[in-house]
Amino acid sequence: MGNRLSKIYTRTGDDGSTGLGDGSRTGKDSLRVNAYGTVDELNSALGMTLAADGVDDDIREALVQIQHELFDLGGELCIPGMEMVQGRDIDRLEAVLDGFNADLPPLKDFILPGGGAAAAACHLARTICRRAERDVVALGRVEAVRPEAQRYLNRLSDLLFVVARVLARRSGHGEVLWQHERRPRS
Repeated sequence: MGNRLSKIYTRTGDDGSTGLGDGSRTGKDSLRVNAYGTVDELNSALGMTLAADGVDDDIREALVQIQHELFDLGGELCIPGMEMVQGRDIDRLEAVLDGFNADLPPLKDFILPGGGAAAAACHLARTICRRAERDVVALGRVEAVRPEAQRYLNRLSDLLFVVARVLARRSGHGEVLWQHERRPRS
């Protein structure tokens, strides 16, 4: 890690700019800052999921590992040219996803966000993950972004959907199914 912060405020961002990890400065509203900022927001949402009651050790272990990887991804996005997320990280996500999905019944209906506090928080994290992916795609249209970053977020959103399903079922709240018949057809 580079410089340790002994003082939290620097005043250097008062003009609407921020420093990237390579020492260059860019606008706080740049696509790059937006991308790694949304990854940071996703990491915080996972923290909220972990803070909820009823998160079993297997899910806790997976989500904490993901939090570390998201910190790495944020660093990669903050330092142009940095390579931190690897193909093996994506392979691991797929293996974890397959493991959690193995015991779930097949989907026959859409699921609404809910199913208890932990599941709802995980659904929120999933939607933030989708936004982070969109932000990384937008950044990649104008600056170099490694494909692993986008692939990682795409796979992670799938995993978070499955984890939300598992959390809803384990909590006893169950999944909240979309009731498409509730509205009369005209």
